[in-house]
Amino acid sequence: MALAPDVATSTDPNPIEKEGQAIDAPGLNYFVFALFFIFGGITSLNDVIIPKLKELFTLSYFEASLVQFCFFIAYAVVGIPGARLVKKIGYMRGAVAGLLTMMAGCLLFIPASQTATFAVFLFAYFILATGVVLVQIVANPLISLLGPQKTTHSRLTFAQAFNSLGTTVFPYFGAILILGSLATVTADQLSGAELDAYRTAETQAIVQGYLGLAIALAVVAGAVWLFRNRLKGERHDPTSLAEGLALLKRARFGYGAACIFLYVGAEVAIGSFIVSYLMQPDVMALPEQSAGKLISLYWGGALIGRFIGSAVLRMVSPGMVLAFNAIGAIVLIAISANTTGTVSGYSLLAVGLMNSIMFPTIFSLACERLGPRAADGSGIINVAIAGGAIIPALYGALADASSLAFALILPAICYAIIAGFGFFARRPAQD
Repeated sequence: MALAPDVATSTDPNPIEKEGQAIDAPGLNYFVFALFFIFGGITSLNDVIIPKLKELFTLSYFEASLVQFCFFIAYAVVGIPGARLVKKIGYMRGAVAGLLTMMAGCLLFIPASQTATFAVFLFAYFILATGVVLVQIVANPLISLLGPQKTTHSRLTFAQAFNSLGTTVFPYFGAILILGSLATVTADQLSGAELDAYRTAETQAIVQGYLGLAIALAVVAGAVWLFRNRLKGERHDPTSLAEGLALLKRARFGYGAACIFLYVGAEVAIGSFIVSYLMQPDVMALPEQSAGKLISLYWGGALIGRFIGSAVLRMVSPGMVLAFNAIGAIVLIAISANTTGTVSGYSLLAVGLMNSIMFPTIFSLACERLGPRAADGSGIINVAIAGGAIIPALYGALADASSLAFALILPAICYAIIAGFGFFARRPAQD
């Protein structure tokens, strides 16, 4: 899933006074990679739960997309105050705050199930996402400090491979746990007290899954707290929101921030509805649980691509690699929308491979040579991740008005604009 950099009111993502100087914290990279794995996996579980909630609450595609809206809108709502919190209490304590907030979001699925109310589920997702944003505010700046500036593109891509490992593993087991109900009826056949009882019973699997995650998050938060004073040399200086927004006047940065919005939106839109897409009779006609398991191929493609990309980006212009992948995504979408059967299904799943290097490459190209203003830039990009809230909602509305296949034109347009940015930023930025 997408990485969230620091936010607009935060400090330089390098908290050391001199740019490029490393943090004195041996073994910190393992901690950061673990964070990428955790928030990647939790985010990807949305793709499994959306079709489940769609059936239970008899939702349209647009209404089902509200799960992603409530999740990703947290980047815009929480990003700036979250950065201020991290700046005040430090990275390690900020990570603990994020993990505990994620735990609280997981526990909110208990009352959501007991009340059988869709709005309570949406609130739980927002709280869960708030914690994810806090954890990402910590993780992304730290990864930038774990090596020389010239290998930033490669290092960010390698870190995202751990994010993709989480997004690959979690949906597979989530599909086994949550999808494939043994019920002989569906929600649209019930009403009143029977419907409420059915929803409560069918959401117990969701509750059990997130209760297990809450326990795991509490353990991780406790472990991080024990090392809260390990980070040496951390330093934060204040900057204003206006200074950050002024960066949008730079063509390279403004274009890149827009592409983050479009990329996250396109990636999340496809992932959100891919279960429903694969279940269609003219695609693969799969049962819900089997389609849910295949989500792992979508995110697994990103995992493989990021390990490959971390090597390729050391030898080939990052801008050209980005353009190539974006064009590849468009071709795969066109094949999927204009074919049937397994070709249609697997070509759309293969878009995950093309997504692999996009976020870290767009991020690093947009923020290239920003120097001490890099934090302001990464903050704006963090807010741009809210594209994961907007684009899927538009995709859902378009699918309701036409079809899931026709609606793929929306992510295709997003990738076309991203390809343009790759060509635009193929040469190193100038001061």
